[in-house]
Amino acid sequence: MKLPPDIAAGIKQYFNTGGPMSRTRRERVRSTLLGTDDGAIRCPRLVRVGLDCRDAEPVGLLMQLLHEEGFGNPEDLRDEFEIPDVRLVARPYADASGIVDVRDAARRNVLWSALVLGLCTPQLYDPARPVLWTQAALTRRLELFDPAGFYA
Repeated sequence: MKLPPDIAAGIKQYFNTGGPMSRTRRERVRSTLLGTDDGAIRCPRLVRVGLDCRDAEPVGLLMQLLHEEGFGNPEDLRDEFEIPDVRLVARPYADASGIVDVRDAARRNVLWSALVLGLCTPQLYDPARPVLWTQAALTRRLELFDPAGFYA
């Protein structure tokens, strides 16, 4: 979209770097406080969680596993497993470490991972929210961090 000359001149005034274009540059700043265990600001990684369902549909597969283990619904898992009781910061990751293979792992490990993923959004783990098993939730791979040292 081409802007009228008077509007374009006004915009350039606010975005002028003060030098010729040959002296401008772009830098990608990439840093995080997540995963720091020491120092004044701490935000340690507690766990990596994810499920590998291979080509199977994750919700149906996990619901079948849930019923085979004698549970009525995903909320029933809260009484069975120990999970973090505070909100945690979540961050997606692509690594394979920490991933539980649904077909080969112990069923308790699979159900614990599914419970935790059901309590997560892409950015947050919240034990107060309902356990939601959706395809998006169960196919996430997340690292969970404790932000308590960040705000101390």
